[in-house]
Amino acid sequence: MKDFFEFTERTEKASKEALTLAEKKFSEIDEITEYNQRKVLAAFIKNRVDETDFNSTTGYGYNDKGREKLDRLTADIFGAEDGLIRATTLTCGTHTIATALYGILRPGDTMLSVTGIPYDTIHPVIGLDKKSKGHGSLADFGVKFEYIELTENDEIDYDAIEKRVGCGDIKMVYIQRSRGYSLRHSISVDEIEKIATLTHRLSPDTVVMTDNCYGEFTEKKEPCDVGADLAAGSLIKNPGGAIAPCGGYIVGRHDLVEDCAYRMTTPGLGREVGATLGTTRSLYMGLFSSPHVTGEALKTAVFAAALFDLLGFRVTPRPDETRHDIIEAICLGNADRLIAFCQGMQKGAPVDSYVSPVPWDMPGYDSQVIMSAGAFTSGSSIELSSDAPLREPYAVWMQGGINFHSGKLGVMLAADEIIKRGLLE
Repeated sequence: MKDFFEFTERTEKASKEALTLAEKKFSEIDEITEYNQRKVLAAFIKNRVDETDFNSTTGYGYNDKGREKLDRLTADIFGAEDGLIRATTLTCGTHTIATALYGILRPGDTMLSVTGIPYDTIHPVIGLDKKSKGHGSLADFGVKFEYIELTENDEIDYDAIEKRVGCGDIKMVYIQRSRGYSLRHSISVDEIEKIATLTHRLSPDTVVMTDNCYGEFTEKKEPCDVGADLAAGSLIKNPGGAIAPCGGYIVGRHDLVEDCAYRMTTPGLGREVGATLGTTRSLYMGLFSSPHVTGEALKTAVFAAALFDLLGFRVTPRPDETRHDIIEAICLGNADRLIAFCQGMQKGAPVDSYVSPVPWDMPGYDSQVIMSAGAFTSGSSIELSSDAPLREPYAVWMQGGINFHSGKLGVMLAADEIIKRGLLE
């Protein structure tokens, strides 16, 4: 058989061993993938999806049958009363999450994040950085923000949540499921259920919202299945199935989703406007494909964990750990290995493989950032990519992989680049 890539003997040997170590976890992932694919297919059948639902609308987009059915379909899949899913009106994950926050929070309300400070791109939305002052952040409108860190043992601090929520003045408890640029664990659906149950017992009117990015279809249940009032995410991550061109979704309680719809467009119009401009078919198709694509990304992450663990690096999650999102963090120890990893992974991209990524001063970050990505959809992190700030502990966060076999090659090329440069200890 022709070999299209020239790997070092060490990479080939470690990769074969990693694949053997990953087999048990792959079987578990396949079982979750099949369950979620059944759930999605059942929802398509229940909602009687047909070819006319893919028709495009222009102008105001009134009476869009396909758009309305897609909302109901999304709500059913995510275990919610209602849903919004858009590729034009909602532009990206950050915009979608911001739409949900602005839709629910009012002047004088307090938002409490119980998983630490949210991801960097949400900071300007909340008003945590000086540059966002005066530009319409939540803080500008008098919304207060507080947060509770995870414990020293990397656990949800339920005691601190109980003490703070018990005061009765928290409008929203906010959960970021994925880790962002940290090495904390990703939040499980079981943990979300405990947070929601505790919050609603202490303060029934407090809204529990989950930033569900990277976590969709990694488990058999979703946040709204277990008591979260609202969840939101991006369509160029898991639920877009690498087919949706852009966009986001919001699911949850009907009254809350309605409030978000009014923020998405404007009071009085809400979800009734917003032309689909030919994107509807890709949203249906992407949503249908998303359980399988997410499973492939999970397998890629498990393989990467096994391979780099064998090469002597700290990885989180470890190869045998249960996963709650598609992200794998690999602590590479120094800038040279970090750069080599990203440049090696870029060589395995189907798009822009010839490009060599370099660190740069990315707006919104306090240190240089390097990213590898060669995606059919710009910025799509369900497609194999990696990124990292150049600072201690010089960890890289990788995610995605439309299919495992190409994802595996990208991971092998990242490892091979480190080895070829003589950077292994």
